[in-house]
Amino acid sequence: MPKNLWGGGGPPGGAPAPAHAQRQSLADRVGSLEQQMYNNSANQDLLNQINQLRQQVTSLQASIEQLQHDNAQLKQSAQDQYLDLDSRLNRLEGGSAAPALPAVPASAPKAPAASAKPAAAATSERPPSVHGDPGSLAVTGDERTSYNVAFDALKAGKYDDSAQLFLSFLELYPNGVYAPNALYWLGESYYATRNFPMAESQFRELLSRYPTHDKAAGGLLKVGLSQYGEGKVDQAQQTLETVVAQYPGSDAARTAQDRLQSIRLGNQIR
Repeated sequence: MPKNLWGGGGPPGGAPAPAHAQRQSLADRVGSLEQQMYNNSANQDLLNQINQLRQQVTSLQASIEQLQHDNAQLKQSAQDQYLDLDSRLNRLEGGSAAPALPAVPASAPKAPAASAKPAAAATSERPPSVHGDPGSLAVTGDERTSYNVAFDALKAGKYDDSAQLFLSFLELYPNGVYAPNALYWLGESYYATRNFPMAESQFRELLSRYPTHDKAAGGLLKVGLSQYGEGKVDQAQQTLETVVAQYPGSDAARTAQDRLQSIRLGNQIR
């Protein structure tokens, strides 16, 4: 028998690998390349997604900025409306304490009893009218003169003086014909100096003693406004709503409705 040509159990070290080994090595290399390609593709998809997310974030930021800008404009508009309405209401409220026509001067001679009615008409406010409340409608010269002195101080904007004068008048004539009017204007004197608790007290006394007087509607309105000035917002709203319901169509009801709208606008922008 001939001897083994390689002289041993396998080919010499420099001989090529068997075919199946070569095929295995090639398959591994192809698999590795495919894995790399797959990884590259996955990375590219990830980069694309990141870029899309960045674009979405940029778009959302722009939308947020626009919304913030619109919201700021709406708030500014609401605040402007609130301030304008509040200013107009304050002018209306302040105007009620400054009638246009002059009152009868304190030094004017006393008119006879028969001319009492014309003398009352000379003042800038209507003569007192009480429906169902006790008291005589006869106007004495002394009471009218004392009342005019206090009322003149109020019209001149001397609110501290007018408050003292109306207090003195009410001490002298607690049940006089002009007592309801004096109570109302005493409350206005306190309200004008932002002494809201004292103002509320006087307006409540007016309502308690003379619930059917001509100034009852204005007195209830001022109770609500005084409460608002004291920071009692919920109570003020309830009182103003009562004015609207109890005196529909009146000047007091319209002012109360405007003030309610002003309060609601103020609450929205806070």
